[in-house]
Amino acid sequence: MAMTISTSGLDDLSAMLAKLGEKAQDVASGALFDGAGVVADAMSAAINGIHTEPFKYATGGQKRYPSPEEKAALTGKSGIAKFNKGGEEVNTLIGISGAAGYSEVAGKSKAVRLIARSINSGTSFMHKQPVFRKAVSGSSGAAKQAIVSKAEQMFNEIIGG
Repeated sequence: MAMTISTSGLDDLSAMLAKLGEKAQDVASGALFDGAGVVADAMSAAINGIHTEPFKYATGGQKRYPSPEEKAALTGKSGIAKFNKGGEEVNTLIGISGAAGYSEVAGKSKAVRLIARSINSGTSFMHKQPVFRKAVSGSSGAAKQAIVSKAEQMFNEIIGG
């Protein structure tokens, strides 16, 4: 006995999957941008929360806190690097823009990277304030949610439009 099986909607499903394949990198970029923005905002807030004291040279093995000038070298400079798109991957970095530059502190020119590292990791003369690690780990849940939310929104726009 011969049987006949019929299906409907496979052409629509195939077209929808083809559309998703074409737009996958755009979806990944948009979602990553939103997630990276959450982390960059948390980093900016953490930098604003750095404990400071007027500049002084550490003497007698005592540690000091960063000066307002050292904090100012980092304030307002957290951001997202240009996206690196290759094949199926999309990558970016979050950090201090202009980190290769220098800032004037106590009459001397200091590298912004060195200032950031000494505040974040501490030194023999400066108290440790791990602002970057705390910002990244504290915002990872919100960043993941932002990525998922944006990806779902973009997928729905592609499928529906």
